[in-house]
Amino acid sequence: MAEYRAKRHPSIKPLHPGEALREDILPALGTPKTEIARLLGISRQALYDILNEKAPVTAEMAVKLGKLCGNGPNLWINLQRAYDLWHAERRTDVSKIPTLQEAAE
Repeated sequence: MAEYRAKRHPSIKPLHPGEALREDILPALGTPKTEIARLLGISRQALYDILNEKAPVTAEMAVKLGKLCGNGPNLWINLQRAYDLWHAERRTDVSKIPTLQEAAE
């Protein structure tokens, strides 16, 4: 099966994984947030920090969410990576850093 990657317009901010959990996943599961936190082995506050986009989804949390939701960790870590990279590209000034060329042989 071929894998297709969707192209996103560069000016549109990527989805934080917490937003996906808050808006789509948790309502579909119909399980209280307190129970979700318990099943993940984290505090309610830790879950709320992710849901409110105040905390990132770490690699460990991606593994836990992937198991809980049955979709594996890659979705969660890729959402976080895209979100972090988009923000880093906007707040990091690289204008004074040269691009080195490969040495000619």
